[in-house]
Amino acid sequence: MTVTIKNEHDIAKMRIACRLASEVLDYITPFVKPGITTNELDKLCHEYMLNKQYAIPAPLNYQPSGYPPYPKATCISVNDVICHGIPSDKKLKNNDILNIDITVVKDGYFGDTSRMFIVNPGSILGKRLVQVTYECMWLGIERVQPGAYLGDIGYAIQRHAEAHGYSVVREYCGHGIGNVFHEEPQILHYGHPGTGIQLQPGMIFTIEPMINAGRREIRTMPDRWTVKTRDHSLSAQWEHTVLVTKTGYEVLTVSANTPQPSQSLYD
Repeated sequence: MTVTIKNEHDIAKMRIACRLASEVLDYITPFVKPGITTNELDKLCHEYMLNKQYAIPAPLNYQPSGYPPYPKATCISVNDVICHGIPSDKKLKNNDILNIDITVVKDGYFGDTSRMFIVNPGSILGKRLVQVTYECMWLGIERVQPGAYLGDIGYAIQRHAEAHGYSVVREYCGHGIGNVFHEEPQILHYGHPGTGIQLQPGMIFTIEPMINAGRREIRTMPDRWTVKTRDHSLSAQWEHTVLVTKTGYEVLTVSANTPQPSQSLYD
């Protein structure tokens, strides 16, 4: 496994790209209402990236080996969609939960983040799942420091999710990122302390747990992108891009309205 250690130039560029990605989520927040379609949300995000940020959306036409080109600027995953939900003309309705996943490319560097949204008023089940998933992400982030192991991150996330009766999706994980969209290391959201590679200053990667209200098994739709829970239970995900510093970590995907660590989202 070859992990790229970022230099100060890389880190400075990543701070910009990651802030821009987070600012797209700030921008789109007031538009998440009953009756809007995920296509309309995607279009708004796309235009904001192009016209306000002079950035480009990384997902559009992204084509890993074995996949068709991804057709939209964002991934928007609603209710039982775990990840890679393709925006459509389906309208949001009351109590829907959705993840909006944004990756922008600015000056050749990738900023990657996602947040959960709940369409008012929201169900108790949906709010609880979204809150616990948020806590899972932050518990993983708080394990990041030089000398820690990747398994420490996954263990913290898995323990918290399962303590609340939820399950962790295992087929998808966080990833290294920089001037490449997906690179080593892979960040599993389950595992055992003291296992995996040790963290070093200059590593940059995403932590993005996908937590299901029911069982962890998945099913992939015929479009080969959309991934849903096999048992039709709700799924939630939060994502930050994190830098390993000499003394701990720095969350790069931060903007004016980013929810704060340890925040109770629905008080």
